Amino acid sequence: METTNRLLDIEEWCDTLSKILQYYADIPYCYGDVKTFMIISQDRNHFMLLHEGWENRRHVYGTIVHAEICHEKIWIYYDGIEDGITDELVAAGVPKDRIVLAFHPPDVRQYTGYGVG
Repeated sequence: METTNRLLDIEEWCDTLSKILQYYADIPYCYGDVKTFMIISQDRNHFMLLHEGWENRRHVYGTIVHAEICHEKIWIYYDGIEDGITDELVAAGVPKDRIVLAFHPPDVRQYTGYGVG
């Protein structure tokens, strides 16, 4: 029974990540012809948000968020959102110890208040 509950939690996390990233993808870029794309891998383990387009004669391309659901945790590899997405994940019911701020070195993660890996 516990395995089933964990699988349900992970499915909810997928939905939660999708909703959070879609919210940010829907915010229009202020300058130029730049679009924001939400990319979710077919197995729903990797989640990315990125900008691509042109601002004047300059090509704009960059990752805004990259997260992965792996080993029953949400690993955040990059979070370029101003306030980050972690508070939104916690507010949606994801336990803090199930969120790993993977952009911090492993020896620093124990001090973040989130999961260590």
